[in-house]
Amino acid sequence: MAKIKLSPKLNVISIRVLLLIYFSIFLLTVLFSADFCRDILIRTRLPGPMHLVVYFTMPVALFIFLVISSSVVIRDFIKKKSGSKFRMRIVSYFFITALLAVLPPIFITTQSLYAVGRLWPEVKVVEALVQAQELAVDVYSLKTSNFMQTINKFNFENFIEENKKNIGAKEDILAVQDFIYGTDEWRSAFFTGWGDQRLRTPPDVINGFAARELPRDEDIVRYIDTRKPNIVRVITFNLGAGFDSMMTTIDSETARFESINSISLNKIIPFLLLYFVIFLFPILLITIIIAISFTQNISKPIIDLSEATMQVAEGDFSVHILKSPKDELGELIRNFNVMVQNLEKTQNALARSEKISIWQTMAVQLAHEIKNPLTPIKLTAERVLRRFRDDPQKTQDILEDSMLAIIQEVESLSTLLDEFKTLSRPIEASKSNTNIKDAVNEIIAPYITSCPKVTFSTETMYTSVNVRIEKKHLTQIVNNLVINAIDAMNSDGRIEIKTEIVNKHDTRYCRLSIKDNGKGINPENAKSVWTPYWTTKNSGTGLGLPIVERIVLEYDGGIWFNSASGAGTTFFVDLPVV
Repeated sequence: MAKIKLSPKLNVISIRVLLLIYFSIFLLTVLFSADFCRDILIRTRLPGPMHLVVYFTMPVALFIFLVISSSVVIRDFIKKKSGSKFRMRIVSYFFITALLAVLPPIFITTQSLYAVGRLWPEVKVVEALVQAQELAVDVYSLKTSNFMQTINKFNFENFIEENKKNIGAKEDILAVQDFIYGTDEWRSAFFTGWGDQRLRTPPDVINGFAARELPRDEDIVRYIDTRKPNIVRVITFNLGAGFDSMMTTIDSETARFESINSISLNKIIPFLLLYFVIFLFPILLITIIIAISFTQNISKPIIDLSEATMQVAEGDFSVHILKSPKDELGELIRNFNVMVQNLEKTQNALARSEKISIWQTMAVQLAHEIKNPLTPIKLTAERVLRRFRDDPQKTQDILEDSMLAIIQEVESLSTLLDEFKTLSRPIEASKSNTNIKDAVNEIIAPYITSCPKVTFSTETMYTSVNVRIEKKHLTQIVNNLVINAIDAMNSDGRIEIKTEIVNKHDTRYCRLSIKDNGKGINPENAKSVWTPYWTTKNSGTGLGLPIVERIVLEYDGGIWFNSASGAGTTFFVDLPVV
């Protein structure tokens, strides 16, 4: 079954959701920023708890999500996962771009507020309002003075009688009303003027201008004339339309500008910090989160393509990228999938062709190797048959030597067939563990006895290293390499066996080296060492080293050699350490 490579799920919010959040933040900023500025700058108070909850919920939530998303990117970068450098680079570009976009408005806003803060004390608004208040008081005093002149100037008895119909049109008099006290209460005895100025009781009983009570006395002032202890006249004068509203405006604006004037540069800094955290910081956060999500969407197809390319480079043509975007990158991925499928077909065809060629070559070699022992067997048998026909009595003279020769050739033929069977059948790599020093010492023990002129050195081998290989397979490897070394030295020399620990591709290996001081391997023969049935020995089958190579590769190891003519040969075998 073909292996399918799936793009992993994204670990960040989709772009559409992030854009929706972005525009929601923008809308909240538009709705609440004006009220926020009024609360702090005009009303000189912090926003209420509910407003602060609304303001800070989104920045805190976005900050937490940004920390989570950034930790994923940083973790992948530290672990050097595929595509992490590319993602980190793009996120960094977006972050720098966002900062470059945000810093100028922050700088300009800060400088503008500082400029306003420095300019504000020079604006004499409060002084102008105070002077306006003083001017209003002067106007009030002037009017009351004029009203007193009017009161002293006119005879109200005659004035009222003459102007009953149009009173209020002259001398700013709006109404005249007399009150008489009797039976424990005041009652109105006479009224003329504007109807809305009629009173139920006199506002005061003491001569002079009565205290004004708003909103009843808006834009008017009342004069009390106590003619007798039980008779009071109330004269209502007009101060002018909008007089009190003007005074109220002057008072309120004076108080407000005094509050605004109390805002110093030291108070602007906390305001700016709070403003940026509530309104500008979320925009920056969501921009970076969008950048992370965007880089995830952009980098995943590239990462998938890179990983698939590495697998193809390692010889795995079953890889297939399932998901692909609908753009030029997606077209590239689809073309890659088609290319891999074509490569797989080509590889299969080449593998079949190569296998056929190998087996044809091996069949020819095997036929040749089988034919070699058959010829002396045939000649020996013919010799015995001729002697038997010519002189049966003398057949026994050559019978023993001939039978021994036939037996030797048959044994050679049997050995050849056994090695061919070993080479042709699959080798199942076992998960057994073998102590390499103990195994090597056990393997070379017979050679120490049978080859007294060969010196074996194993002092540099680790004593506690176990390798992941079955003992019988390790025995085949060491036997073949030791026999070749002994033959290269003509059974007279020194063989040094040692081990060392090496790291390759994050895996620990035990490197076993077998070094001899024999005649070495000619450079022109070096490429043929691993070829089946190739040998320089008269009695060799040429299958020993190919079998050794195959066993080593089945255990995910490696084998190679260094040699020089006349200086000896060293074979290296890397086997995974337990």
